[in-house]
Amino acid sequence: MEIKIQKLTPTAKLPYRGSAQAAGYDLFADISEDLEIAPHTTKMISTGVAMAVPEGYFGGIFARSGLSAKEGLRPANCTGVVDSDYRGPVKVALHNDSEETRVISPQEKIAQLVVLPYLELTFDVVDQLDESDRGEGGFGSTGK
Repeated sequence: MEIKIQKLTPTAKLPYRGSAQAAGYDLFADISEDLEIAPHTTKMISTGVAMAVPEGYFGGIFARSGLSAKEGLRPANCTGVVDSDYRGPVKVALHNDSEETRVISPQEKIAQLVVLPYLELTFDVVDQLDESDRGEGGFGSTGK
């Protein structure tokens, strides 16, 4: 699949995969100096790129496992969505879950992009849903 991408600044880095089998493409902080993220706060960080995700797909912005597990940094919305009709700068709302101030440096990997298909839906309003074995059980009702 080809995705058209535009560098919005001279310093923007294009997304790339860390290994040949990686599903995600690393996204980089396009900032001019170190950026501090205080504990339990969120900073919006631009990647310096815009892209045209093909119709029928979206770009999912996911946490980088190392950054999340080791530094406590993750996308604030857990998974960001870049819709196929969005043409603005791709940004990551990076949240600090830790008790320490964290620092993001220019060109640091801050998230990963995975392009996924989606289904277009219609909703059929009914008076009652079909019965199932599970019923209304949720939030741990099936056990540990």
